[in-house]
Amino acid sequence: MNTTRKAQWAVRQSALPTVVKPCLNCTGTRHRPSGKFRVNASGKLLDVWLLLNCAVCDRTSKVPLHERTHVSSLEPARLVAYESNNPAVVGEWAMSASLAAKNGYRLDWTGTWQLHTGRPEYELDAPAPVTVLISFELPAPVRVERLLTLGLGVSRTAVRRMVADGRIQLPLAPGDKTHRDFEFTIDRSSGSVGAARGSTVLVAWLKNAPV
Repeated sequence: MNTTRKAQWAVRQSALPTVVKPCLNCTGTRHRPSGKFRVNASGKLLDVWLLLNCAVCDRTSKVPLHERTHVSSLEPARLVAYESNNPAVVGEWAMSASLAAKNGYRLDWTGTWQLHTGRPEYELDAPAPVTVLISFELPAPVRVERLLTLGLGVSRTAVRRMVADGRIQLPLAPGDKTHRDFEFTIDRSSGSVGAARGSTVLVAWLKNAPV
């Protein structure tokens, strides 16, 4: 009896996104998170900013996170994270699309992620379909066909041909961008006779997927 097999890929973070906005000191438009916050207290009121550095002149700019916020409204652990420049919290705010929209800048995700695949643990020549779960460890919007070209080691044209032939079954269009987990299915038994090349590519991936 044929049983659908499982594999898992992960989109993993390799860097923080670049903040794209004009620098007030030079002609630069690209800024890197400095890895630090600035916290100012006035009595029981707090101001907290995320600090950025211009990639050209290194000027520091501030992105407001909390303005005139009563100290009691922040969880103690969150305040400690700001005061200690906690890297995870820096990353949380640096990757926040809502913060970017609120402050009128854009996030450039180029070079921020890598796709990790693993060797499937089953009989490689079995005809059963393979369901691949792609999970995202950061909210980088990535084109679906880009993930498949990297994961399968084939061209964009080959991916689109295999989708059209039914050998790759997707919940999204190949040209769509997403940052949410999704599954797709590889079915070597589907499609037309003329899709033999696509079947060969998929068998090659199953046999040569990196450990």
